[in-house]
Amino acid sequence: MSRGGEMVYIPDDSDFSSFRDQCESLEGWHCRYNKAGVTVWSQGQEESCTVQKIKTRISCKDVPAETLYDVLHDTDYRKKWDSNMIETYDIGRLTVNADVGYYSWKCPSPLKNRDFVTLRSWLPLGNDYMIINYSVKHPKYPPRKDFVRAVSLQTGYLIKANGAGACVLYYLTQVDPRGSLPKWVVNRVSQFVAPKAMKKIYKAGLKYPEWKRKHDPGYKPWVYPEQNTLPSVSLAELSVQHADSLENIDETGLPEDHLSTSDHEA
Repeated sequence: MSRGGEMVYIPDDSDFSSFRDQCESLEGWHCRYNKAGVTVWSQGQEESCTVQKIKTRISCKDVPAETLYDVLHDTDYRKKWDSNMIETYDIGRLTVNADVGYYSWKCPSPLKNRDFVTLRSWLPLGNDYMIINYSVKHPKYPPRKDFVRAVSLQTGYLIKANGAGACVLYYLTQVDPRGSLPKWVVNRVSQFVAPKAMKKIYKAGLKYPEWKRKHDPGYKPWVYPEQNTLPSVSLAELSVQHADSLENIDETGLPEDHLSTSDHEA
């Protein structure tokens, strides 16, 4: 997502418009999965030496768009529904609709766990909402020895209202998990993991209103910027995280059949 490949910048209206177009367009996308209200597309060849873009769509009955938007922002609630997450926290704010954050998640053994540092930006548009991110480097949060630092080239959500009290969620991602996994393995596994992740978000949306009523119901700094108490971060402190600048961790001992363990979960 970074312009010119080197400068860190906060996405503007044209970036959000481009992201929305990618979510809604079918041109150049290949359908890989379509079952029980969840569709997965990929862009690029599965056997390629580059990481594919993966796009997933799910219809969420009984979940308003604004509720799903809250779910995707609320880091406290994420600890309840995201069983793959190890840790997540906000590092600092850039503007009223952009911040820098950290996220780490569990990978199946014998893979090492992964983590990200990302610049995230969001845009509410009436009944629709977008959240997008890409990886950056922050001097106080370098790669750790116990994790493989992964790289989000572009990741985001488009939430579209679909009548009263329902919505459609798009998730688009292009992530390089680093390590030494063959790219075709990454591409194939991504297609199986995506539907499971979308169903988790949908279920989290159904349960969120009740949870939020009991957990600081008025606190939503992503809606009310005046509630944001994060320290300010300057763009000058950040640089773009390039995948090729990270050490490749050897994970070649991983047996091929182990990588498809999540197939049946989809």
